[in-house]
Amino acid sequence: MSFWFYMLSCVDGSYYVGHTDDLERRLAEHQTGAFGGYTSTRLPVVLEFAQEFPTRDDAICRERQVKNWSKGKKKALAAGNWVQLSWLARGRDRE
Repeated sequence: MSFWFYMLSCVDGSYYVGHTDDLERRLAEHQTGAFGGYTSTRLPVVLEFAQEFPTRDDAICRERQVKNWSKGKKKALAAGNWVQLSWLARGRDRE
């Protein structure tokens, strides 16, 4: 069984990160508001990034890591801009 770390962008410009063992189901729950919580009041949401992991612990570890990132680092991750992400990771984050 695989587990997923995922990042959504919300209509208000914020980001939401989470993990799941069924990415399609979880995205549908977020889109309909059935998941509740943070994203239910910031619809629609868009999947910006997803990464597959072999264990739930690995996915949770990634979620916790990215949850503490600035908006700038999350934007760079969503864009796949590894140069910018690396630059920001070295303490050059201005957002």
